[in-house]
Amino acid sequence: MGMSLCYNTMHMRAADCKRTTAETDIALELNLDGTGKVDIHTGHAFFDHMLNLLARHSMMDMKLCTKGDLEVDAHHTVEDTGIVIGDTILRALGDKRGIRRYGCSYVPMDETLCRCVIDISNRPYLEFRAPQGAADAPNMPLSLTVEFCRAIVNNLRCNLHIEVLYGMDGHHIAEAVFKSLARALREAVELDPRAAGMIPSTKGSL
Repeated sequence: MGMSLCYNTMHMRAADCKRTTAETDIALELNLDGTGKVDIHTGHAFFDHMLNLLARHSMMDMKLCTKGDLEVDAHHTVEDTGIVIGDTILRALGDKRGIRRYGCSYVPMDETLCRCVIDISNRPYLEFRAPQGAADAPNMPLSLTVEFCRAIVNNLRCNLHIEVLYGMDGHHIAEAVFKSLARALREAVELDPRAAGMIPSTKGSL
């Protein structure tokens, strides 16, 4: 059983989270209205690189320490970190008043092109598509990138569609996914000055 302690900080759009299980111990401080400042340590160098991209291109400040059972493999470290990031973004958003809600991004990475579309809708659903036989990064299978996205979706409670339109190099594919997710997130959580104080839904709540 995991234990999560998440709370809003003094900053209106920031939150902290601590989550401890038998497999991982994670602490995160996150600010939606940052400048992409990062201090990230997961023990997995490639995953650190991807999370640095996520923070930098979403313009979220992120201080993250994940201690996971990497002696087994990277699965728990990657998935549980996604759980905490999704949960912390959700808490930082509060009641979601004034946000744009939707975000869309196309990101090229050399021979690779990835599209990401997100709706922070309180309706978790992931559609992840990639060409059959798409390459893995040298030390992080593409399936783990999918699990990270699924963990974000289930805990941020968003609708997320990611499609790797084409690509050959596994590193480039992973990088394009993380960057396109970052850019779409940045757009979706951004405050819309024309919708100040409004819930972006005809239902009146998200």
